[in-house]
Amino acid sequence: MEKNQYIDKIAYKSSLPQQSIEQTLLLLDEGCTIPFIARYRKERTGNLNEVQIADIRDLYISLQELVKRKEYILKSIEEQGKLSPELKRHIEECMDFNTLEDLYLPYKPKRHTKAQIAKEAGLEPLAEMIMLGQFSNRLSAQRFINDKIKSIDDAILGAQAIISETVNENEQVRQSVRSLYKYSAIITSKVVPKIKEEEKAQKYSNYFDFSEPLKRCSSHRLLAMRRGEREGILHITIKVDDDECINRIERLYRNSPMWNTHSAMPIIKDAFKDSYKRLIKPSMETEFAASSKENADIEAIRVFSENLRQLLLAAPLGEKKVMGVDPGIRTGCKVVCLDAQGNLLYHEIVQIARQPETAARQLIRLVKDYKIEAIAIGNGTYSRESSDFIHSLQFDHEVQIFVVSEDGASIYSASEVAREEFPNEDITVRGAVSIGRRLMDPLAELVKIDPKSIGVGQYQHDVDEKLLKKSLDTTVELCVNKVGVNLNTASKHLLTYVSGLGPVLAQNIITYRREHGAFTSREQLKKVQRLGPTTFQQCAGFLRIPGAKNPLDNSTVHPESYNIVKQMAKDHNCNVTDLIKNPEACKNIDIRKYITDKIGLPTLKDIMKELEKPGLDPRDKIEVFEFDKNVHTPEDLIEGMELPGIVTNITNFGAFIDIGVHQDGLVHISQMANRYISDPNEVVKLHQQVRVKVLEVDKKRNRISLTMKL
Repeated sequence: MEKNQYIDKIAYKSSLPQQSIEQTLLLLDEGCTIPFIARYRKERTGNLNEVQIADIRDLYISLQELVKRKEYILKSIEEQGKLSPELKRHIEECMDFNTLEDLYLPYKPKRHTKAQIAKEAGLEPLAEMIMLGQFSNRLSAQRFINDKIKSIDDAILGAQAIISETVNENEQVRQSVRSLYKYSAIITSKVVPKIKEEEKAQKYSNYFDFSEPLKRCSSHRLLAMRRGEREGILHITIKVDDDECINRIERLYRNSPMWNTHSAMPIIKDAFKDSYKRLIKPSMETEFAASSKENADIEAIRVFSENLRQLLLAAPLGEKKVMGVDPGIRTGCKVVCLDAQGNLLYHEIVQIARQPETAARQLIRLVKDYKIEAIAIGNGTYSRESSDFIHSLQFDHEVQIFVVSEDGASIYSASEVAREEFPNEDITVRGAVSIGRRLMDPLAELVKIDPKSIGVGQYQHDVDEKLLKKSLDTTVELCVNKVGVNLNTASKHLLTYVSGLGPVLAQNIITYRREHGAFTSREQLKKVQRLGPTTFQQCAGFLRIPGAKNPLDNSTVHPESYNIVKQMAKDHNCNVTDLIKNPEACKNIDIRKYITDKIGLPTLKDIMKELEKPGLDPRDKIEVFEFDKNVHTPEDLIEGMELPGIVTNITNFGAFIDIGVHQDGLVHISQMANRYISDPNEVVKLHQQVRVKVLEVDKKRNRISLTMKL
């Protein structure tokens, strides 16, 4: 397929301008990353964003896979000597994987089918006779009796098997039946009778007797049903009106010669029914089970990726001296003290539950000795009690107290990254350090953890592993590059996600930093081993150097645009530093004077925005939060009670809210606003502070229903 054909197809599917698609593909072929293209090549792409660029890339890859499959199929049919010019044209023009496989089906190598056995027994001429309308009566089959075919009935059954397979391999037949499945299929879920009363089955009680149109079945419902099926609790079927499918097949053959042969009609009708029930129906059920699961996976991954994006871009506390607390009852709370750069200074166990007076003295002393400015408490077991206890203490200076999500902290604690960072500490200390660092900079800490383990999605363990990993890796990369990375403090793991870098170059930067000290300019990156001009172009704009001699080195302005900023300063009789310090001067700059054949208004507007607040962190400011002091367990909840809460997870059916009772409540999407919304993200975001009202407490199923309609 020519490049222009790829562009045409992508434009049709994405509704994006062809010029933008062409330039994006050229940039991707040149080795440019999505973050780099989105931020620094707006003129060429027509200002496409990261999502649009990723869509173009994915569509391009999908089309390439389709072309490879076509090439294989054409070669296979040609080797069989059956590739007619018309069939070749149909295959070359086909743009759908299912239709392509339909075209290939008659020529696809098969196992020993009923039709093949019949052909080997010499019954193909009889089947052709029936299909050509030359079958006069049953005695016509007499001459096909042989050693393998013992009777007329056997001969007719064999011919029917050949006709059934021929009908199954008819592309028009399959498309007609597929269309009915697409628009009319019903998915049904039934509980396996023996399992119904077992405790493990109760979480699937909504699906014990459930059915709805497949095209309307939401991602979370379908994945829940499929999980129940895997666990042996539910039986799932996808069905359509069988009689309508058979009628469709008959209508497609009504103008064929065999339909006008009265004597062959019973044979033909039986062949159609056999073809549908034995071959077409199982094939379609498998196809739509797979396609509906794939669509559900895509939606679940979208939800997970959006939650992950919000989590990674959560408000950072910044460089403050932090105490990290990993709550515990039996073994006590693991407490660590970190300096403003996140380095571990000290750790010990504090027994809040067993020895509260001693614990109070310990915590007050540690806060004083290490000049702690903020305390991060993990939100796991015993979190609420630990938080209440620490809030009750009187410190000698002001200390902010936060509850921090500890999802994935245990995964980090046992990881190679944690062992590398803290080879002499046990996993409990590493976990507490992770909790403390998450408060300081969620992004820098969470990139060390496999995104699947962070737990902010729906059914993420049920979806396609490769698809999930690809989406989450892209999300992490986009978040890291959106925020930017401090070149002198970033970990190897964080640097790995910077545009153009990877594990090897990230390690080389760490090595250079260790051997030569802190970077003082972006230009020094060119001295890092194996970091060539192309990589420098891709990564430089996303790496920050606070306190650099050139203030642009701590901004999103790319080094390739430094000369433009210098010219702006020169035109105003000052240097770059003075220009940045003078917002009024920046406002008076006519950026149209600096348009070149490579730099246009989009880039110049970005430069001006950056000069106003160079190095500004795009994330929100962090806010202190406290739960209702009168509520500690589900037993304390009363219907109608209004409470403060924090959004801990967002799905496409609602949001889960932590209200401080060791169990999150659910605000269903229908209870999120006094208007219709199609996506909970229209109303809430992860870690947002909200007020909710208790609708119902279901103690039997451990469910708390909440509403935001106050």
